[in-house]
Amino acid sequence: MPLNRRQFLQKSALAVAAGSSLVACAGPKIRRISANSKLNLAIVGVAGRGGENLAGVKGENIVALCDIDSKRLAAAAAQFPGARTFSSFRHMLDRQDIDAFVVSTPDHTHAVIAKAVMESGRPVYCEKPLTHTVSEIRILAATAKKTGVVTQTGNQIHATANYRRVVELVQSGAIGNVREVHHWAGSAWEQKPFPKGEPVPANIDYENWLGPVQPVPYSAEWVHFNWRRWWHFGGGTLSDFCCHHMDLGVWALRLGLPTEIESEGPPVDPHCAPLWLKVRYQFPARGALPPVTMHWYSGEKRPEVAGTPDLSKWGGGTLFVGDKGLLLADYGRHVLLPEDKFKDFQKPAPTLAASVGHHEEWIRACKGENLALPQFAPLGRTNSPFAYGAILTEIGLLGTVAFRTGKRIEWDAARMVAKGVPEADRFIHHDYRAGWKL
Repeated sequence: MPLNRRQFLQKSALAVAAGSSLVACAGPKIRRISANSKLNLAIVGVAGRGGENLAGVKGENIVALCDIDSKRLAAAAAQFPGARTFSSFRHMLDRQDIDAFVVSTPDHTHAVIAKAVMESGRPVYCEKPLTHTVSEIRILAATAKKTGVVTQTGNQIHATANYRRVVELVQSGAIGNVREVHHWAGSAWEQKPFPKGEPVPANIDYENWLGPVQPVPYSAEWVHFNWRRWWHFGGGTLSDFCCHHMDLGVWALRLGLPTEIESEGPPVDPHCAPLWLKVRYQFPARGALPPVTMHWYSGEKRPEVAGTPDLSKWGGGTLFVGDKGLLLADYGRHVLLPEDKFKDFQKPAPTLAASVGHHEEWIRACKGENLALPQFAPLGRTNSPFAYGAILTEIGLLGTVAFRTGKRIEWDAARMVAKGVPEADRFIHHDYRAGWKL
């Protein structure tokens, strides 16, 4: 049987045996923070998404900044002159003056950093997707459960009012039973030849940027931004956006992990993510809720469902197909279709409390407050804890596994095995270099 959320967390504990801890220490003494106190925060990754997350938490005390680029680090330090600076997160773990960490590094280093932080006994906010491989997400989910620290996945759209209204409409039965949901993102990564090596700039600590992956020569192609194009470090558009768009379908339809995954795309490149991709996921019934087929599209691909407007004008979005109508949504808008049928429809009164903000929610949880909505309260004290982010991350990663193998995947979630597709193992399990194994 497929795993629900609770079973997922229980089974994830088995993954811990797959590797030893990166950091073996008693950990620093963690101080108790009152609601009126400010957190002492460490920021790992200070530009790009890291810069946006830094802006989201800057009302607290920023006491430590970490980045592998000394130029970016210096620019951030100029904004927070009282913060100490580091090029390696490892040097921050035993510090007594850090209450919690914000991690905004590339995907391939998320797991080793977030796990080490949790094992030091401190809360962590980590960008999406939470990990680079399925095996990593199981270990991260198990560590979060074992340590009990406050966690938050960086899928910021989860906190918006629009997503809450869409969830309320679906769960109230406005469009009837939903057996089909479509998600798409317009972003695309052009495939390129694998770069030749070049000298490492003086401002880049490339060893720490590589972290746990097997070494490859430095290239400006992946440091800093385009790493997501390359399988060695990221997972293309699907990994980039799954935790944002699929969040709406998983939340509204109360989905767990899929049982079947198959994909369609251009010829598989051994190094680059595809220019476009289509993935079909099958989810089982959940109590009285019917089975669901989820579709993913990236690049120029869009759903072809009768009754929808021109979806090329929706750069990224979600379409719920119910037996009483359609619900089309993106980050900031939603519409019931056909519009003439729903012109007199009275939307249900809001039942999901407004968020105080995705970063603020995590900050308050670190100080002891619990702002989790009822659906997420069993998983943690925030609304996108690692227990939930792990489900979104694994769904996205399984789509890339199906694409890279070229096979339909029947997913044995309990054993973490693609039945009858042994070649999938190398995409499911992480290949760590010496000194970095989880």
